[in-house]
Amino acid sequence: MTAPTFRFAPSPNGELHLGHAYSALLNARMAGEVGGRLLLRIEDIDGERCTPDFERSILADLAWLGLEWERPVRRQSEHFDDYAEALRRLIDAGLVYPAFMSRGEVRAWLTDDAPAGWPRDPDGVPLYPPRDRLMSMGEREARLSRGESHSWRLDVEAALARLARRPFWTETGTGPGGETGPIAADPAAWGDVVLARKDVPASYHLCVVVDDALQGVTNVVRGRDLFAATAVHRLLQELLGLPVPSYHHHDLILGEDGRKLSKSRGDTGLRALREKGYTPADIVRMTGP
Repeated sequence: MTAPTFRFAPSPNGELHLGHAYSALLNARMAGEVGGRLLLRIEDIDGERCTPDFERSILADLAWLGLEWERPVRRQSEHFDDYAEALRRLIDAGLVYPAFMSRGEVRAWLTDDAPAGWPRDPDGVPLYPPRDRLMSMGEREARLSRGESHSWRLDVEAALARLARRPFWTETGTGPGGETGPIAADPAAWGDVVLARKDVPASYHLCVVVDDALQGVTNVVRGRDLFAATAVHRLLQELLGLPVPSYHHHDLILGEDGRKLSKSRGDTGLRALREKGYTPADIVRMTGP
């Protein structure tokens, strides 16, 4: 019988903060309680923002906290072939299409042509316009042959039509509204999500489901800010025939202003706390996983 397998998967695009510490410590605690494995994955698909220096800082912070994880560490930047294969399967199945609209064209469409009340995704971003999804195959092939810049988007409507039933997941934590237990996924709320771009050859959504499957992850423990995105992950798992882990979405550590901690906002990082004299026990006490 396979041991329960957990993973902590930070992106090396900034310093770890208390919110990351909480998630890492919670993964370690839950894995320990069931005699499970703890993996570390470095999610570094964004080559512009992710750096080796930040990765070294992450490893130092986690070691300082006393965490232990299995080796080797999986780095997403070393596995683009895995993601390309998954994308190719979806393209061959007719479930992904090339999207040519630039950000400026999308903004213009939303301003001038979008129907009143055009929907937004759970993060508040307007859904992608339908123009490219409705484009004729001849025009698509002509534009691709000319080498026009494009991303690849999942045709969510076509994808859902392939399934015998609506996907769901088992939630052992809670969602933003206290949701728990079996959760019916609503991937359509996200519209036609990006699976790959010219500058980033695979999206977070695609990478995370492929990685979890290849690493044998059975228990995904992560912040509640990713609760809604699980619907997209469940859809991709169904389309690619991947195993389904259980999900546990946990509380977020909030700043004094009531917003979640963020690398980009310069919230106090673990290295800064360490340099001020805080101990690992202090961090455990502050986060309380």
